[in-house]
Amino acid sequence: MNSAKSAAPGASRARPSFYLRYMVEPYLYISPALVLIGLVMLVPLVIGISYAFQSVNLLRPFQSGWVGFDNFQALWSDRKFWLALTNTFWWTLGSIFFQFFLGLGLALLLNTQFHGKRLVQALVFLPWAVPTFLSALTWAWLFNPTIGPLPHWLAALGILPEPFNILGDPDLAMWGPVTANVWFGIPFFAITLLAALQSIPNELYEAAEIDGATPWQSFTKITLPFLAPMIAITVMLRTIWIANFADLIFVMTGGGPANSTQILSTYIFTTAFRKLDFGYASAIAVALLALLMLYAVILLVLRRKLVRI
Repeated sequence: MNSAKSAAPGASRARPSFYLRYMVEPYLYISPALVLIGLVMLVPLVIGISYAFQSVNLLRPFQSGWVGFDNFQALWSDRKFWLALTNTFWWTLGSIFFQFFLGLGLALLLNTQFHGKRLVQALVFLPWAVPTFLSALTWAWLFNPTIGPLPHWLAALGILPEPFNILGDPDLAMWGPVTANVWFGIPFFAITLLAALQSIPNELYEAAEIDGATPWQSFTKITLPFLAPMIAITVMLRTIWIANFADLIFVMTGGGPANSTQILSTYIFTTAFRKLDFGYASAIAVALLALLMLYAVILLVLRRKLVRI
């Protein structure tokens, strides 16, 4: 009894030491990084969100101040905003669709052994290393109706009636940046999905082959379930990046013709740095942020269900 009583004070003294060592001390070590992240990311984010509720127009410096939800009310009746939102949806969907399926196909190909694999692997990963600005200039040249080969090739194949400026046609202009973005983004899916494929144990495929499973059954019953969590994460990340990806469109088309390639990210850029209306541009950015956060939450919920299954 006495020994138990004498041990109690020692245990109580050990608890604060344990708490400080394992619960507080690690955060002291990472505190400089947390402060740096806060200064670099959180502070600009808070300032940017606050601008959405203010009138911050450099052309009208004496009319600045808090305006509440006026910017969002103007956003609701802005026809160009809804057009840019629709274009953002098709731009993101088209890019993600082709990037994912072509990247998955290349990942499956690179997961096998064949002659010249290293050369193919280097060529597949090459677009990811090219600067975006250079990619946009190259694809703008390829689509040029005078010196670019693509309009002439498409006309020779009968897809186009004659070589013309695809990037200048409101009905077809979006396909130019989408094509460039697909070429640029395929390596991301190929690299990540290839890494996930190489982590699948070969014993599972051997057991399935012994049981008489077809290649399609092995793909649907083994490969896809293992890839599902990685697919959800990569699709979510790439969707967020593409929705905020203004470089290709801005260099190739500038949002034209007639706003047919104007997406929310380019609309934010032109509103802020051409019209110098940072308040309204921040309101557009906050709307885009809310949509992407909603999308991310939905996809993460689906991913959790896929992992449970």
